[in-house]
Amino acid sequence: MRLSIFPHRFDLKDYIMCYDIKASTETQLKRAQRKGDLSAVTEILEYLIPFTDLPIFHASGFSHPELLIYTNDAPEFPIVATWGLVPHWIKDKQQQQKIWNSTLNARIETIYDKPSFKDSLKDKRCIIYIDGFYEHHHYDNKLYPFYIQRSDKKPMALAGLWSEWTDPDTGGKFNSFTIVTTKGNTILSKIHNNPKIKEPRMPLILTDDIEDKWLTFHQNESSEAFFKNPIPSFPSDKLKAHTVEKLRGKNYLGNVEETSKLVTYDDLITNF
Repeated sequence: MRLSIFPHRFDLKDYIMCYDIKASTETQLKRAQRKGDLSAVTEILEYLIPFTDLPIFHASGFSHPELLIYTNDAPEFPIVATWGLVPHWIKDKQQQQKIWNSTLNARIETIYDKPSFKDSLKDKRCIIYIDGFYEHHHYDNKLYPFYIQRSDKKPMALAGLWSEWTDPDTGGKFNSFTIVTTKGNTILSKIHNNPKIKEPRMPLILTDDIEDKWLTFHQNESSEAFFKNPIPSFPSDKLKAHTVEKLRGKNYLGNVEETSKLVTYDDLITNF
């Protein structure tokens, strides 16, 4: 496991998209639990969870945490994968290290155009279940972190793409994923107001009725039709947000439960 409680060195470009998440073990088991298969859940807890970085109270994608993802190959039983997609055509570990910081997110609007993602879109889609995510708000030349979650506190199902890469030196298999992003909804357009970006972004949160469709549509018959009608952003009224302690610098609490707790800033004024 490689998750570190110490913050990575960031600059403003690091606040453009969804790079910070919270994911509990219970939330990551949601899909496996829904059929009431206790033996499957026990197997996941015993054989998969020890190879992840769960529970994650706060992790940046730049630390490349290992989580569970549910894939179109096995929709009800997860695999362990690392955040930061490594395409199957990557030649060696050196090239892998160069690419995976730039494949933490995949914009849904250009997903067909990017060599890193278009192959995965055809037959390697996944869902990542998280408790919530963090975004930074710009106000008076300062950054204020917010924690965003569903209003009902149910797990968020994020659309993702995944890849299986074979290490040419060892022959070992390496699973990795990227989180698909979309245009920010009303609440994210107010929170995610980085002046250096053209528009606010947010992860593509799948509504309950579309989760299975994301995993099961067939490329040869319906994928283009699936994307011709854009998947709507998750409704703002079904999300809630609050400010938290700084996620960078000396006040960073680390990967602890308190990181997502409410913190009030006297000098921050918002209209949401």
